[in-house]
Amino acid sequence: MSGFPWLLVDQNTDDGSDAVIAACADIDGLFVDPPQPPVERYELLGCAPEGRLLAACDGSGPVRLGNLGVAAVHRPDSPHGPECWDCAEELLDVTVLGAGPSIVVPGLFDVTLEGRFRVDETGSPSRNAEKAPDADGFLLAGITGHGDEPFGDCQDVAGVFRHRNAPAPRPATLIGCRPEPSLKRAIDALRRGAPRRRFINASIFHAAYDGTAIHVLGSGLGAEVSAVRPSALGEGLYDVELRSQYGDAIGGPRPTRAREIWDLWRVGRPTEVNLWSGYDTELRHEWAGAALAHHRQAPDRPADTTFHLDGRHVTDEEGFYCAIGEAINGPAGYFGWNLGALHDCAGGGWGAEPGFRLVWHDAQVAREHLVPGYDRYWWEPAVTMDDVLGLLDRDGVRVELM
Repeated sequence: MSGFPWLLVDQNTDDGSDAVIAACADIDGLFVDPPQPPVERYELLGCAPEGRLLAACDGSGPVRLGNLGVAAVHRPDSPHGPECWDCAEELLDVTVLGAGPSIVVPGLFDVTLEGRFRVDETGSPSRNAEKAPDADGFLLAGITGHGDEPFGDCQDVAGVFRHRNAPAPRPATLIGCRPEPSLKRAIDALRRGAPRRRFINASIFHAAYDGTAIHVLGSGLGAEVSAVRPSALGEGLYDVELRSQYGDAIGGPRPTRAREIWDLWRVGRPTEVNLWSGYDTELRHEWAGAALAHHRQAPDRPADTTFHLDGRHVTDEEGFYCAIGEAINGPAGYFGWNLGALHDCAGGGWGAEPGFRLVWHDAQVAREHLVPGYDRYWWEPAVTMDDVLGLLDRDGVRVELM
């Protein structure tokens, strides 16, 4: 299989073994840029603002609020209880455009906001978002990195609960594909016009030149074979199109530019440090994800080991994860790619026993960049250097800033 960079593997076989469904030269649909939630306008009607929302309304504070949760207040006999944060919706990167006397409730405010509606990774809103819940009002809260912040309440909202068109499901095409038995059966079912047995459900693996196959974490294919044609890439190869009526053929696609990172790994693990340093936030995250996928367990270094972190390029949260991964596990090493994963790694089993010493060189770079604010890559409050240092301290890591 080493001549093909991509493998589809069925991991749900009856005997518990992995079965290759297909080997192919490329997978069109694996590297695509996810849709971004569009900017929308909302109204908080009959609003009694509190905290930073009040300050934004009366001009005494910033108009940018970050994320805003809107939760229904139900009648006392509702099965949801008086407050329903489980069925709440979240508005992202909210800005207060203006506030004035309410035309709904005298003495309160009507507040105009601009922001984006939280959708899932496919760009689709939740099922609850189309119709306003049966409610006696709405509670408002700022969504911060350290819990919710009271923003008051309002009698009604406009522009939040409405129909939004979900993006059209994206197909996938296996290019230059050599089908194995299960895919051959699906292709045969298509040619016979059989309505069943066309469905393929597979994990996606990337094959290096040495034949090593690495699971592309978080990405998978689940769709029906919809068309087949001979491939221009060689005799006996096919281009196989797959579609799903329920969503994208490939769940968890990688960003378009991440292809270059996987191409780099195909020739072997990178041996030069800081190759990630020229990437932006998105590709730094993909770099750490590829490092995780390729990580191989090895004995932890003892707790008294000192590791040196090159902090010259830690200009964002993702840069820190790339840098500490290399500090602990060498070039292209992994040691977390979010705060939760960093906590798990610091607990042992990922290259260092708990309680190790970390010398963070050029720490001032991170001090200048990992500051409070809003992260528009993740659509959430930014992770700060203090957040990172606090977590490492709680996990027993002895950090020295240089």
